[in-house]
Amino acid sequence: MKYLHTMVRVTDIDASLKFYRDGLGLKELRRSDNEKGRYTLIFLAAPGDESAQVELTYNWDPEEYAGGRNFGHLAYKVENIYDYCQHLADMGVTINRPPRDGNMAFVRSPDGISIEILQDGPALSAQEPWLSMPNTGKW
Repeated sequence: MKYLHTMVRVTDIDASLKFYRDGLGLKELRRSDNEKGRYTLIFLAAPGDESAQVELTYNWDPEEYAGGRNFGHLAYKVENIYDYCQHLADMGVTINRPPRDGNMAFVRSPDGISIEILQDGPALSAQEPWLSMPNTGKW
């Protein structure tokens, strides 16, 4: 397992970059706009420590974030997403967003913190029971 990033939702890209980049001194590593999903992702890291990143997510459609919704998730990549999710399920963890695509899944901690699990490398071939499993709750 490898730690990837922490995601924080932001309402103003310029103000956020002023804080994270100009204030904290983080360096912008990459940025992507997703027209279909209507969001922008900006990945930042401390200079010399690009392995520990902060993902700023700007949703183009205005939304007020309450109850910690502006904090998105922790993300980890794993060697085999199916085996990893099965291990969690066997422990009684609800797989909120199953890895139907062989690439991404979401679970929640006991305190409701969303955890993104990503397949290390190319997505695995789709397989049951994950392929037919619906989303459960919020992720």
